[in-house]
Amino acid sequence: MSAFVLIPGAGGAAWYWHRVVPELRARGHEAVAVDLPGADESAGLPEYADAVVDAIGRREDVVLVAQSMGGFTAPMACTRVPVRLLVLVNAMVPLPGETPGEWWGNTGSEAARVAAAEAGGYAAELGLPTYFWHDVPAERAAAGAAHDRPEADIAFGQPCAVERWPDVPTRVLAGAQDRFFPREFQARVARERLGITAEEVPGGHLGALSRPVALVDRLIGYLP
Repeated sequence: MSAFVLIPGAGGAAWYWHRVVPELRARGHEAVAVDLPGADESAGLPEYADAVVDAIGRREDVVLVAQSMGGFTAPMACTRVPVRLLVLVNAMVPLPGETPGEWWGNTGSEAARVAAAEAGGYAAELGLPTYFWHDVPAERAAAGAAHDRPEADIAFGQPCAVERWPDVPTRVLAGAQDRFFPREFQARVARERLGITAEEVPGGHLGALSRPVALVDRLIGYLP
């Protein structure tokens, strides 16, 4: 049995993983979704890392999974507790000392997003229905509204406080229908920053809500 510890993206709502957690447990693994204080202006990346470390506790055989902005918290946690595998799902891949606020310009994410919109024939103007909920069933998207919360500005100005990428086997999963971080963009960032090849999975940016079984299939597939 492995212990999957799941880090959400901006806003920090553990609810994001609510369809993945029971699927992992049904397959005989432990699964813990971390709730982060994303809306708290007094808490930022160090506090997020604290929450992840606390959630891991004394667990062994940990697979740490991070979505979107959770990619900044994950490497910080990996420097403090033993982690068997780190999986980044449609995640921001930071450089040591880089802030989330710097990441957008440093990676060229906005230009990549707009170019993908023009090629795909959907609106370039950023909006939740177009970029986040477009492949999530309507009733699930409606339920998600109750869990939506803003990401406080504090975290965007704080660095990913690692000296180098942690010495932990790392995988990058890129959603085939992700419009916020287009697949080709994620592949380039993974190659340039980690020297690894991103692997495609079904679904958009919120793949844990739209295609949870496919995501769990891939996560389980990394286990021996």
